[in-house]
Amino acid sequence: MKNLSRVVILFLAWAGMAIASAGASPQRNVRLAICEILAIDSDREGNFRRIEYALDDAEAKHADIAIFPESSILGWENPDAHRIAEPIPGKDSNRIAALAQKHHLMIAIGLDEKDGDKLYDSAILVDKTGKLLWKHRKINVLPELMTPPYSQGKREDIGIVDTEFGRIAVLICADTFSDAFVNRMKELKPDLMLVPYGWAAPNDQWPQHSKVLEDLVKRRAAMVRCPMAGVDLVGEMTHGPWAGQTYGGSSFVADGTGKILLTLKDRDTDLQVIDVPAGSLLK
Repeated sequence: MKNLSRVVILFLAWAGMAIASAGASPQRNVRLAICEILAIDSDREGNFRRIEYALDDAEAKHADIAIFPESSILGWENPDAHRIAEPIPGKDSNRIAALAQKHHLMIAIGLDEKDGDKLYDSAILVDKTGKLLWKHRKINVLPELMTPPYSQGKREDIGIVDTEFGRIAVLICADTFSDAFVNRMKELKPDLMLVPYGWAAPNDQWPQHSKVLEDLVKRRAAMVRCPMAGVDLVGEMTHGPWAGQTYGGSSFVADGTGKILLTLKDRDTDLQVIDVPAGSLLK
């Protein structure tokens, strides 16, 4: 009888642990390739070539998700995009989907999107089968930098998508300047936040300007309480009031407490891979 009681107690203890384990959100590692590429305005074919070189490297390093900067196909705040950008889905997003399938990688990338007479600064998330999982249209578009400016996305369209790596969120660059937009994201409790950036400044403000991006990534990761990857371009702005300013690289990855886990090269192309424990600290 005594032995039977001991068996019952052990069984109940095991059952309790199993129930607790089933109710918990297991934390998983996701291997991110941070792809800090050169993007040249209107050089669609050259930019695609540089994207594929990065994907070759990301695949060789066994990445799960490759993350690219803002407007990686045609360049950010490039007025030529009004004429040459494609819809989403369309030729450019389909090429990204084919690359995802070829390299067996999920891809997050910023690219310009033509929709009728409107041009959007958009970002997409494509899974490794080439399926378009999510599209985000930038809301804070800095209209003073291009004529006509990008059309604005909508705050109510901020969202997340369930993937094999958890609940993934996508914003774009200046969207992370807004407490309202970031709080909206926080309410959704993503496991991972991916943000393409086009972080530019006059030449003489580098490398100091990278510190501003670092502080922003730290604050926003801590605010949303999940890991965040902020991926910047390398290159030069060639149009508008910021013509001649440069993108300084210095991409960052932070954990859900705001601790910086990875910093990429300043003012040079770079690709680094990092294992991140994806998961919201709010759960």
